[in-house]
Amino acid sequence: MKKIGFLIPLLVVFTVLFISPVRTYALGLEAAAGYWNQAPSGDLQYSTLGKGTDLNLKEDLNFDSKARPYIRVKADLPLFLPNIYFMATPMKFEGQGIKDFKITFGDKKFDAKIPFNSVLKADQYDIAVYYALPFLNTATAGSLNVELGLNLRIIDFEAKISQGAQSESVNYTLPIPMIYAGVQLKPVDLFSLEAEIRGIAYGSNSYYDLIARMKVKPVGPVFIAGGYRYEKIKIDHNDVKASMEFKGPFIEAGVSF
Repeated sequence: MKKIGFLIPLLVVFTVLFISPVRTYALGLEAAAGYWNQAPSGDLQYSTLGKGTDLNLKEDLNFDSKARPYIRVKADLPLFLPNIYFMATPMKFEGQGIKDFKITFGDKKFDAKIPFNSVLKADQYDIAVYYALPFLNTATAGSLNVELGLNLRIIDFEAKISQGAQSESVNYTLPIPMIYAGVQLKPVDLFSLEAEIRGIAYGSNSYYDLIARMKVKPVGPVFIAGGYRYEKIKIDHNDVKASMEFKGPFIEAGVSF
């Protein structure tokens, strides 16, 4: 039943997409690169034998905010073809912590009152296929656009703790299907407000990614933008249990044709 419930929202989106009117406009392209200041919080546990130690990303692992680059590309295709949205978001944190008691990570125990180093990597690669709602765009003379589609997120995940000569790590590549929705409000040609939502929930797992963006086009196809991004992840996979948040402002620049 959990698997069936997981598929229902995906089927609904497919239905909405394919009953949308056929588009006739030409190819459009938007490409941007920017920096996202990622502030981590939450807890992480890795256990292969019994129960592992819950480790707080900030208090135990001492992960600080980190600004990292990202890129994104949107292609609006003509006729009945779905539009495509690609985004790559590197994410990596490193820190050193110390506890008054032994901690368990995987099948290893790490000594109390001795510093340990930790690494968390969660590089993300998104590919979305979507359709705009053309009747809405036409009715508002191009000032409001709504997009609906499906997003596949590939996470290259790694968590590692080391202390002296001893270390333990877990890594895997996790594909996560998500629903995608986007909204663009453009009251004038030089300025727009945008929002993007990607999300899924199934069983004890959930993943939500929200982006709010303010965009200005100072000249020609060039634009600059700033905004805020928030991710919330709750996973129980391959002996890893985590409830984490990553959030912070971003800036970007790009071109749109």
